[in-house]
This record gives sequence, C-alpha cells and structure tokens, in this order.
Amino acid sequence: MAGITLDTGALIALERRGRRMLVLWAGWFASGVSVTVPSVVVAEWWRRPRGPLVHLLDAVDVEAVSNAVARTAGEALAELRLGREHTIDAIVMACAARRADTVYTSDFDDLSRLSRCFPAVRVMAV
Repeated sequence: MAGITLDTGALIALERRGRRMLVLWAGWFASGVSVTVPSVVVAEWWRRPRGPLVHLLDAVDVEAVSNAVARTAGEALAELRLGREHTIDAIVMACAARRADTVYTSDFDDLSRLSRCFPAVRVMAV
C-alpha cells in the first residue's frame, strides 16, 4: 500500500507547527497511512534533542538506506546530470519509489525534476 515519505522540509514544517502539515499529519495517522522518513533526512534535520519533536520520529518508520536504494539514487543523479547537492533528494525519491509513496517536500522543483526517474512517486509541496 502506498504511503507518505517526508523530506527535511516536511519535518521542518511540522517542527514549526505549520497548519497545513499538522492537518495532513493528523489525517495520515487517523486513517492509518504509513509515514516514512529516510535516515538521511533525519541526519539533515537533526541538530540536537528537540524536546517533544523527538517523538515525531517515534511515530514514523525511519528507513535505512540500502545499497540498492543508494545506487538507484546515484543513477538518477547521473541520468539527470544533477550534482551532489541533490543526493538526499534523490535518496528520498528512490526510497519513496519502492512503495509508490507520495513525497511531501519544501523543495518541490528539485524533487519534481527527479520524478522523471521515479514516475510512480507523486511530489507534493508543503
């Protein structure tokens, strides 16, 4: 079953208590939708213990990045001739593609460009 994959911008929107993200978050959990955060997103977002926000990670599936996902992301970067600065975006998309998830991001333009390599993934702006 397809679910939701969050990128760093989506976590920041939750952290800042953005109304739209809070409504989406509540809806996903009320309806039992699976929410995934790739481990590289946690690394990009995490800077120190964040009080009650630490529990955000308890409510989602934190996905380790496998060798296969990393290679798929690298192939997408090569195909689209994107630089290393897009690596985490490509990994987010490769993770989401495994489940045909919808990705929520604050970096809509870059992830939309990557969606050419991941047509099963729907990209939504936060």
